[in-house]
Amino acid sequence: MAIQFINLNPLLSKQNPLIIQNRNSISLTRRVQLSVNAAAAALSVSAPSWEERIPPNVLRRKLDPTWRGGFSLGVDLGLSRTGLAISKGFSVRPLMVVELRGQKLELRLLDIAEIQEVDEFIIGLPKSSDGKETDQSNKIRTVAGRLAVRAAERGWRVYLQDEHGTTTEALDHMIANGLSKSDRQGKIDAYAAMKVLERYFSDSGKGIELVVPKQVELKNKLLKGPPKDLDFYPEENQI
Repeated sequence: MAIQFINLNPLLSKQNPLIIQNRNSISLTRRVQLSVNAAAAALSVSAPSWEERIPPNVLRRKLDPTWRGGFSLGVDLGLSRTGLAISKGFSVRPLMVVELRGQKLELRLLDIAEIQEVDEFIIGLPKSSDGKETDQSNKIRTVAGRLAVRAAERGWRVYLQDEHGTTTEALDHMIANGLSKSDRQGKIDAYAAMKVLERYFSDSGKGIELVVPKQVELKNKLLKGPPKDLDFYPEENQI
């Protein structure tokens, strides 16, 4: 005859299955959480940044000297005046000052980029001497975000480059080159844009930030890039 012994106080039992189950549940939960954390850490390490997936032109040329692509447009955004500079290869020069705002400015920048065979915009981002962003930074980010949406339709990129001190550098450059006070006042924004581009090249794109639209379709267009310009590949134009 089989006899079953029943513990009348199971909560005090050292072998209480409820306690054992609870311990195992906590242990299992902990193990799952550790696994999730490890997977997330591995993903963050292995997943390349957008700047790595779509490197700026200066880095592309450094990694592949045979690479041929578009030019870079430096942009110094202001409240009423926007300075522009152009880089064709590693030669940087001031281009012009545009006195437009809002949508008219964005469309004008796209037109200039088309004329100058540009496929990336290097926009100066205001920062303080300790590297922190300022109140003006948010305004620049807003404009850059709108331009990035329009530019991505053509496969063009918009990058943000730390511009701290570039206006002072531009003024010193203009004085050193003998520009008159009136010339300096009219061209300071374009020369500041030139200094933004010069810093971009001297740093080889280090610390630059790609402005990525939220729309998946536009992200795909950025990854695909602009249509190949046959001016940069004349051998294919003969096929």
